[in-house]
Amino acid sequence: MRENDGRQLSHATLEEIRIRAVRRVEAGESPEDVIRTLGFSRARIYEWLAAWREGGIEALRAKAIPGRPMKLSSDAIRFVYQTVTTKNPMQMKFEFALWTRDMVRELIREHFDVRLSEVSVGRLLRKLGLSPQRPLARAYQRDPELVESWMREEYPAIVRQAKCCGAHIFFVDESTVRSDYHSGTTWAPVGKTPVVEVTGARFKVNLISAVSPRGQLRFMCFEGSFKIAVYVDFVRRLMLNADTPIFLIADGHPVHRCKAIRQLAAESDGRLFLFFLPAYSPDLNPDELVWGYLKHHKIGKLAIKVQDILSSAFGQFCARCRKSRL
Repeated sequence: MRENDGRQLSHATLEEIRIRAVRRVEAGESPEDVIRTLGFSRARIYEWLAAWREGGIEALRAKAIPGRPMKLSSDAIRFVYQTVTTKNPMQMKFEFALWTRDMVRELIREHFDVRLSEVSVGRLLRKLGLSPQRPLARAYQRDPELVESWMREEYPAIVRQAKCCGAHIFFVDESTVRSDYHSGTTWAPVGKTPVVEVTGARFKVNLISAVSPRGQLRFMCFEGSFKIAVYVDFVRRLMLNADTPIFLIADGHPVHRCKAIRQLAAESDGRLFLFFLPAYSPDLNPDELVWGYLKHHKIGKLAIKVQDILSSAFGQFCARCRKSRL
């Protein structure tokens, strides 16, 4: 293709060239001289002149290029957008709960008898402002109104109460880190899957921690299952190192609501106050973020071979968190 090929120009530019060329010819210039200076073929100027004499200037203007007609109407596209953004696939009697391109393609086929490729469906979804994302899991038993009320009313009231009495707020949670948990990626030659040697044995570290809204972290390791004695011991240690009252916020785990911890709060002489999150709302607990970061960005990227490496890695992580306040 030549550098001055007209097909490289926009439709608006070509329209202006056609109009100016015809006007120059009508002003007395030679058609062949005009077309030669513009870099187009000799026959092109006569086509433009013929069009102008038949339809005037409007015949020289650029015409819309409709392209291939759309298979889906505007109502169908609106239906797809509203369905994907407001409904779960299982509500539409599909087997899975995630909207994939194949699932949307099947939705379009069932409702409009139109068959699209996965690529076309992906292009349509992106034009609608949608993108593939990793969803957040939410328990169906969760009460959105209760969660909203806790965030808007209850938690601000806890903050105000803590400020009045100079207390520290802590969110408490427990977790388990296993040696066989892995995350992340590594660079390797194309087509050759890398191998990281780890132990085939399974061992774990049980953890409990409390984190404040300002990033203060307190933690403890324990053996065996999470029981009342473990929780009471951790809270006692938390109170022992505190010079101000503690407002402890926990989820609805039975151990968190046990009689022993309530009795400890009642006998603390105003040093311990207990509060609870709405049911099935782990996302309201910032301590979950601590464990998530530990697993996905620290422990999950190590080549763990013995339990000492796991325990040491956890201790170093928590020590850095305490020093930097997360």
